[in-house]
Amino acid sequence: MAKSFEELNVYQKARQLTNTVYALTRKTPFAKDYSLVDQVRRASVSVMSNIAEGFERGTRPEFIRFLFIAKGSCGEVRAQLEIAKDQRYLSDAEHTQLREAAKTVSGMISNLITSIRASRAAGKKS
Repeated sequence: MAKSFEELNVYQKARQLTNTVYALTRKTPFAKDYSLVDQVRRASVSVMSNIAEGFERGTRPEFIRFLFIAKGSCGEVRAQLEIAKDQRYLSDAEHTQLREAAKTVSGMISNLITSIRASRAAGKKS
């Protein structure tokens, strides 16, 4: 069991996703669509933040609840990426890279939820 949320692989992948979102939303013409930039950035930050907050809550049910919120934010990122692609703010390659990163994080969150639910280990998360 990780001692901090920073040790979680899923958190590290979510952080990479957020950094990639920030990098690509700095490019024009994407950068000029302020509301979409703000929305997709906030959604990607939400993934990281909810993983961290859920972990810090200290109970298994709370962690799972916040992981589901993080998973929902992954879906939000993917939906916003579709808008960005439709508006030609992202190349096909950039869109695919980000979409796959978001899907990977979402899958990792699902796996973590399953693992936590199945865990019988005693301790802080019980």
